[in-house]
Amino acid sequence: MKPTKYLPIMVLVALLSFSCSTENFPEETIDSMELPVPPAAKLIEIEILELINAHRINEGLTPLNNHNIIKAVAYTHTDYMVESNTVGHDNFFQRKNSLIQNASATRVSENVAYAYNSAESVVNAWLNSDGHRENIEGDYTDFDISAEQNDEGKWYFTNIFIKK
Repeated sequence: MKPTKYLPIMVLVALLSFSCSTENFPEETIDSMELPVPPAAKLIEIEILELINAHRINEGLTPLNNHNIIKAVAYTHTDYMVESNTVGHDNFFQRKNSLIQNASATRVSENVAYAYNSAESVVNAWLNSDGHRENIEGDYTDFDISAEQNDEGKWYFTNIFIKK
């Protein structure tokens, strides 16, 4: 067979190998080499972490350790939620992979929330939800939280749990 007969097939293979997606997905960028430096812990964040550990101790569970890398990753998501005015678990897979790479996580879960105005109210809401309570009471070793306010003063929360 002549090489010119293979040319259309080779062009097609090359096009398929190097094509770009035109779909636009909102993304939080978590570069494994350059995690953002989150702001200093806010009082509401400290209170949430203390309430969660108090609940775990009350349930006979081990308290969790705070972890700066988790806080940085949580901050990327909270900042994304504030900027996009959405609440959810968008791009969780990226956060999970970042924590596997940067914090030696073997297991990752998260709770998010919006518009609660106190540590007690957001923690109580999570404890009254089966899935969120399972994360709080889960087999984890470390956690941290990011809480940020939008321009209207409404709080957004990302609480991430990992097991090392």
